[in-house]
Amino acid sequence: MYPEDKLFRSRIVMARYRFGSGEYKYFAYPLPEIVEEVRARFYPKLVKIANEWSDKLGAGDSFPLEHEKFLKECHQSGQKRPTPLLLRYEAGDYNCLHQDLYGRLAFPLQLTCFLSKKSVYTGGEFVLTEQQPRAQSKVQVLAPEQGQVLIFTTRFRPKKGTRGYYRVNIRHGVSRLHSGMRYTLGVPFHDAE
Repeated sequence: MYPEDKLFRSRIVMARYRFGSGEYKYFAYPLPEIVEEVRARFYPKLVKIANEWSDKLGAGDSFPLEHEKFLKECHQSGQKRPTPLLLRYEAGDYNCLHQDLYGRLAFPLQLTCFLSKKSVYTGGEFVLTEQQPRAQSKVQVLAPEQGQVLIFTTRFRPKKGTRGYYRVNIRHGVSRLHSGMRYTLGVPFHDAE
């Protein structure tokens, strides 16, 4: 799908914004059927976790059980642009640590589908950093295979401490690709302003 410009609303060259090196394209509405299906099938399973997290953190937010209802809330808040995207990395490319927040409303979980075989590129590991209050950051480096899906937090997760739950901030990125080409599908469940 990557060369089919009519499927996308915008193309981002990461170096231009100091996001890293490489590029990605945001899909336009209507989303391709397979992308819409991924969003629709995962959301009902993940919304239970999202609401448990909100309860543990005392956030008072409750996410609707249906993705369509959540998107309606996004649109009413001025977040009307779709956020699923295809990312392309070539040798030398990387993605700086970041969080995918596109407005006031943000669903706390998202997923990445790994589309390229590990045999066609080297490097390009998926990186997560966890920043706990008053502590050093903890890093996880993952190298999923083609067809695997990684579910991770958009910005923070609850962690139980001695006085109850607190927020642990998470950022994600991609280490430098040494050779080949790597594609992934990113699927946030909220829309953008």
